[in-house]
Amino acid sequence: MLILSRKMNQKIKIGEEITVTIIEIRGDQVKIGVEAPKNVKVFRQEIFNAIQTENQAAVSPENIGVLSHLFTS
Repeated sequence: MLILSRKMNQKIKIGEEITVTIIEIRGDQVKIGVEAPKNVKVFRQEIFNAIQTENQAAVSPENIGVLSHLFTS
C-alpha cells in the first residue's frame, strides 16, 4: 500500500487516466473527487462489498437450480 500526504486541491494520479483530488478536509472527514474514464467503475468500499455479497448470493446453489429450469424448458 502506498501512503501519501496531500493538502486541499492537491492531486494524485493513478496511471494516465485516473486523477484523485482532495476537495475538502473538515475534522476527521476528507472529501475527494475521482476523475476516471466511464468504463472504470468507482465505488465506495462498503458499496463494493454489498455488490459482491449480492453477486455471490445470486450464484448460490439454490438460485442456480432455479435458473437452470428457466433455460431447459
